[in-house]
Amino acid sequence: MRADEFERALAELRRRHASLPDNRDCVQCASSASCVACTFCTDCRTLVRCHYCTRCERSIDCTHCRGSVDLLGCSHCADCERCAQSAYLERCFDCRDCRYCFGSVGLSGREFCILNEPCARGEYFRRTAELRRALGPR
Repeated sequence: MRADEFERALAELRRRHASLPDNRDCVQCASSASCVACTFCTDCRTLVRCHYCTRCERSIDCTHCRGSVDLLGCSHCADCERCAQSAYLERCFDCRDCRYCFGSVGLSGREFCILNEPCARGEYFRRTAELRRALGPR
């Protein structure tokens, strides 16, 4: 097989895979497409083994996430992108193994951070409540 033949065949496989509308082995997923082995997800696309997620795309092994894209092994994350093995993140990007971060980017192994700056646990919850009110619903 020549390189151009391989590239054409691969592109066709990717196109067909992306256009699969049906969920496979999902339970009670609503308004979702191309998901596999998910439960109780709503308005999601291309999830694998995710549970109770809403408005998420291209994520694997996540639970209770919303409005997020390209997550891996996350829980309770909202409006995040490309995060992995993290929990309770909000508006974070490219974070790994983090807990309770808000508006942070590129962190690894951190917790209770706002805009990448660490803060005390109580201060974190007070400040994030204020930020959520100021920023409004998403």
